[in-house]
Amino acid sequence: MKKKFESGFDLMFSSRTDFTHDTAGISGQVLIATKFVWPYGGRTVSLIGSFTGWTDRYPMFPAEGCPNIFQAVYSLTPGIHQYKFFVDGEWRHDDQQPHVVGNYGIVNTLILPQESNPILTALGLEKPSNRINMDVDNWNFRHVETTLRVPEADIGLFRDHIFELLSTRTAYELLPDSGKVIALDSNLPVKQAFHILYEQGIPVAPLLDTYKGEFVGVLSPLDFILILKALSNHGSNLAEEELESHTISAWKEAKQHLSRQIVMHQRQSQRQLIHAEPYDSLKDVALKILQNQVATVPIISSRGESFPHLLYLASLSEIMKCICRHFRHSSVSLPILQQAICTLPLGTWIQRIGESNGKHLAMLRPNESLSSALALLVQAQVSSIPIIDDHDCLLDAYSRSDITSLAKDNAYARIHLDDMRIYQALQLRQESNSHYGFYKGQRCQMCLHSDSLQEVMEQLANPGVRRLFVVEAGSNRVEGIISLSDVFRFFFSLA
Repeated sequence: MKKKFESGFDLMFSSRTDFTHDTAGISGQVLIATKFVWPYGGRTVSLIGSFTGWTDRYPMFPAEGCPNIFQAVYSLTPGIHQYKFFVDGEWRHDDQQPHVVGNYGIVNTLILPQESNPILTALGLEKPSNRINMDVDNWNFRHVETTLRVPEADIGLFRDHIFELLSTRTAYELLPDSGKVIALDSNLPVKQAFHILYEQGIPVAPLLDTYKGEFVGVLSPLDFILILKALSNHGSNLAEEELESHTISAWKEAKQHLSRQIVMHQRQSQRQLIHAEPYDSLKDVALKILQNQVATVPIISSRGESFPHLLYLASLSEIMKCICRHFRHSSVSLPILQQAICTLPLGTWIQRIGESNGKHLAMLRPNESLSSALALLVQAQVSSIPIIDDHDCLLDAYSRSDITSLAKDNAYARIHLDDMRIYQALQLRQESNSHYGFYKGQRCQMCLHSDSLQEVMEQLANPGVRRLFVVEAGSNRVEGIISLSDVFRFFFSLA
């Protein structure tokens, strides 16, 4: 979606009562979240007005990708408001917006009509009056609790289309024209497997039992996290001999016992390989990934063959790409595709004051220990944790797959998980990835509440993108996370 920035302000409506900036002091008053924009540059910009008592300056932040455009959101009551901008130590007003001469010199003015119905306006069911060059933006919908819901009929229609599409497409369609799939011998030492995944730049690998002639499992970053945590509990650095002495098969045998000692999935470790056949439907493949909480499913051909043939590792990303390709021009027949993500029941969001529902969004600071990050990844059953600053603004993310960077120069043998800080682990990951050229794009993929479901789906269909961090425009303050599995659970109406 092309985002246009103009001078002045935009309205973003919310039906929740906000007592933080209730300038009228009226309990229960519907407030209108208003976005103020200063598009003329500066080093530091803040907002001041009648709604702050002309005393407190409210900070403004550069818009993402537009360093000369500053913006801030302030919840206002209906009525007449005056405001100015404080730019690099000087009072300024915006000539391109309505302005008058007042007690504080030339000030901009803003009229928010009392009779406006913000919910109907934001839904496009009521045409706003007296807009005064205001662009309505619906990104502040996330916390509207009752009436602001997508009709169940629209959701049901969309799910029917998704179900029909995925039921008629097969895993065979995901296979690339050429490529390689790396499998590991289950009798390899853990240390060697660790290095292979790092050097090949892959997060997971199927396991082949050469004695039985069959695939018996998948080695994942979670395995390495649990192994390193188990060895670090001995109170010493991770000796290379310890990783050398453990084979993958021995680890898999011990994992059932270990899972009872470490708080993790509250489910028994899988004893059989989760896999799919080439002609299984994409619906069945997606459900296997979701129901078993795995990142990939091996596509294995075994019909009429004495030895199973590993064809591909299927993930939700490839299935999402198929969905996006099919529905790319369906926004008219399926209006839900243009619905803002904050109005849909998907994702994990920051819990606001007064809210009691929703999952807890786990976040960490860069100075916390790597051990705490690994423990949270396991205990919270998440694949990535946002790393934030003191203002809850997104700095980076630490993911399960980042654990393989500890294989660089045998770093795991020289560190203690309790002593290494998260920012040090992130630096190590950056060095190892740049050395091998594994990652060349943006590390943290982000979106806004106002982004449509279709836009989010298109982003998640990109290779290597498993989640989007929902951030506040301008400040990058984390508001939520939407993962591939969140979206597919929404598709299939799974809790």
